[in-house]
Amino acid sequence: MNKKTITTALLLLALVLGTSGSAMAKEKITLLLDWFINPDHAPIFVALEKGYFADKGLEVEIIAPSNPNDPPKFVAAGKADIAVSYQHQHQMQVDQGLPLVRIATMVATPLNSLVVLADGPIKSVADLKGKAVGYSVGGFETVLLKVMLEKEGLTLDDVKLVNVNFSLSPSLFSGQVDAVIGAFRNFELNQMDIEKRPGRAFYVEEFGIPAYDELILVAHKENISRKKLRLFVDALEQGVQYLVNHPQESWQLFVKGDRKNLDDELNRLAWKDTLPRFALRPGALDHKRYNRFAAFLKQQGTVTNVPAMENWAVELK
Repeated sequence: MNKKTITTALLLLALVLGTSGSAMAKEKITLLLDWFINPDHAPIFVALEKGYFADKGLEVEIIAPSNPNDPPKFVAAGKADIAVSYQHQHQMQVDQGLPLVRIATMVATPLNSLVVLADGPIKSVADLKGKAVGYSVGGFETVLLKVMLEKEGLTLDDVKLVNVNFSLSPSLFSGQVDAVIGAFRNFELNQMDIEKRPGRAFYVEEFGIPAYDELILVAHKENISRKKLRLFVDALEQGVQYLVNHPQESWQLFVKGDRKNLDDELNRLAWKDTLPRFALRPGALDHKRYNRFAAFLKQQGTVTNVPAMENWAVELK
């Protein structure tokens, strides 16, 4: 073997070892979703399919939970790195003592709404007096309804609350209830249109509820200095930017492979409606906005205490 051949072989070996070393150096991140995969999670899957996580040296495992209440608890217990959560849920869990910190925002506007049948007798929230209102989860949804009613001079005693579990649209169609609180404007309204029973939405932020982030990412407070979390948020931002610039190409990435079952009319409509609601700067934190919503939750008795913000919401360094 001549000198040139030996040099070439050594260079190839160095490249192979370098590639192998890079692969071995990838840090693993376990991400727990809040629910089954849906368009609300689009930036995550775009970043995954475009290789933005891999480019940052991350290997991201994405898990959909069997119980949507569990993901933040698993993060608090150190069994996962990041969980998709909700701003109000996060505030309540911090109040309960869970060591969780918001590190990024996914959906930067409320999705929650009060929905009635568009062709029904309810034309305003004031028309709900003496009517039945369905809900899925008590607590925060009840608070939203309470404040919306107060805006119209009513109280919760003026309506009949009915737990319809997660059958929001069906309970309206059957006449079981006259309205539902907790309907997501990017899903339930589209589902009702598909069923040829269109709905009318009353948006919570237009009835005295401070604007808030619907979907956020939370991590354990002891881990927020870990570089891999900042790298994850940076890659997520790349995913959002690509998504906004190339919505159709991003859709194809979203329904790729084992997610092809998501390619249906409802998800296509939800995709379009969710697109303008994603946080373009996921890692950015509006302190005043977060404090305002936290104060609202305390005023309504949803939480008893609001700690210093660095204990529950941060911009990663």
